[in-house]
Amino acid sequence: MTTNGLHEKHTITALVQDKPGVLNRVSSMFRRRGYNIASLAVGHSEIPGLSRMTFVVEGDEATVEQVTKHLHKLIDVIKVSNISDENVVSRELALIRVNSNVHTRSEIMQIVGIFRAHIVDVAPSSVIIEVVGNQDKVDSLANLLKSFGVTEVMRTGTIAMSRGMGSAAAGSNGSKMRLEGGV
Repeated sequence: MTTNGLHEKHTITALVQDKPGVLNRVSSMFRRRGYNIASLAVGHSEIPGLSRMTFVVEGDEATVEQVTKHLHKLIDVIKVSNISDENVVSRELALIRVNSNVHTRSEIMQIVGIFRAHIVDVAPSSVIIEVVGNQDKVDSLANLLKSFGVTEVMRTGTIAMSRGMGSAAAGSNGSKMRLEGGV
C-alpha cells in the first residue's frame, strides 16, 4: 500500500476466465460503482484458459474491501487477492519517445544508463527508451527526460506478484478461489 497525498493505492490481482467480454464486465463493475482504476494490466496466466488481471485502485481499506467483494460476485472471476500489504515484486514497462540530436544524444544515453533502461530505437531527431521498474522509477526517468522534450509515453500499468509462494498458494491471504469445470 502506498500513498499519493489524498488517496491510498492498493494492488489487487484477479484470476479470470480468458474469454471475450470479461474485461468489459470487470471494468463496467468499477465504473458503475464509481471506483477509480489507477492502473490495469491483463495477460495470460500459467493456467490455460485463465488470465490474470492486476489492478491498482485508489481509496481506503473499506473501498478495497468493497472492490474485492464485487469482483468475487462476477461469474468469470475465479480468484481475487488484495496484495497491498504483502511483500511483492511489482514492475511497469514504459516506452518513452524523446527529442534528440547529435548534441543531446550522449547526455540522454548517460541518463538512460543510470536508470538501467535501454534505447530501443534511434531516429535522426528522436530516441525511444524502454524502462522497466516500479512506478517511482518510471516517473523519475520520465521527469528527467522532460527537459529534452518527451513527445510520447506508453505505459503498461503495474503488474505484481507476491514474493515466495505468495497468494498463488491455495488459500493464502484469505483469498477465495472458485474453479469450475475442473480448471
